[in-house]
Amino acid sequence: MSLSPRQDIQEEPDAASGASTQSEVVKSHTAAEIWDWIKSVSIALVIVIVLNLYVFNLSTVKGHSMEPTLEEKEWLFVNKIVYITGSPKRGDVVILKDPDKQEAGRKFLVKRVVGLPGDRVEIRSGNLYVNGEVVQEPYTDNLIEDGDRGPLVVEDGKYFVMGDNRHHGASLDSRVFGSVASGMIQGRADFILWPMGKAGAL
Repeated sequence: MSLSPRQDIQEEPDAASGASTQSEVVKSHTAAEIWDWIKSVSIALVIVIVLNLYVFNLSTVKGHSMEPTLEEKEWLFVNKIVYITGSPKRGDVVILKDPDKQEAGRKFLVKRVVGLPGDRVEIRSGNLYVNGEVVQEPYTDNLIEDGDRGPLVVEDGKYFVMGDNRHHGASLDSRVFGSVASGMIQGRADFILWPMGKAGAL
């Protein structure tokens, strides 16, 4: 009887199994990419939120109370960290929560700090006086038209703010709602960003 020589058999790979493995690799790679993208976007959002809360934000001017310094629809860069490490100074243009809240939808105002805690503020004959001395205000274009006020002493922890527009009834400010607490001041407007023709430091 003749014996058949032993034959070594090499199994061919299953085409369906190979395709399935390749598909799983692609899916795994895609899932990893999506997860990396989600992590990157989440980190970016957290950074933006932290910066917006504590460092800076952008604000758009509404109304005419700060003319001629600021005009409606101008974009401002607001420095928020400056008052975490320091306090407002006379002449600072600040963003503050609206203490009056008479106009629906209005949450913030932009004004100029003219009186610090302990200052004696008075408006007389169209001029602003602080601690008995007339204040030179090159940022205004006319005398104060809303009549005499004061003298009054700014309370501790508060600031007297006014709009640069000194025409009659043009600005809702500390002459109406009184001095504002430091906690209401959200930041200092440092730059006009838009329009480009007026871009620059305040």
